[in-house]
Amino acid sequence: MEKYSIEPYDEQQETRDFRKEEAYLRAKKKVDAIIGFYWHLAVYVIVNLFLIILIGVNSNQGFSGFGPYATAVFWGIGLVFHFLGVFGPNFFFGKNWEDKKIEEFMEKERKRWE
Repeated sequence: MEKYSIEPYDEQQETRDFRKEEAYLRAKKKVDAIIGFYWHLAVYVIVNLFLIILIGVNSNQGFSGFGPYATAVFWGIGLVFHFLGVFGPNFFFGKNWEDKKIEEFMEKERKRWE
């Protein structure tokens, strides 16, 4: 007969496992959002190039005026909001951007006076 050993319940290990799984799910959700944005961007570029060429070639005004670019402009506004939703408004400057810039300028001043 086989003897089964029952390990004692380890609440800390279960909490660590739960946190790892939770962190994985959050990271997976972020990666999926980034992939979704890049697909949106690719479709935007392809469709709008096609529309601009199609409208520009077949209209009396050609490529001048707002007509050929209207879809790209309005869809582009939506794309910007999608970008901000995925990457956040701090994407360009970051959380510590201001502190880093201040430190950079202070360092330049220090070197100038040495």
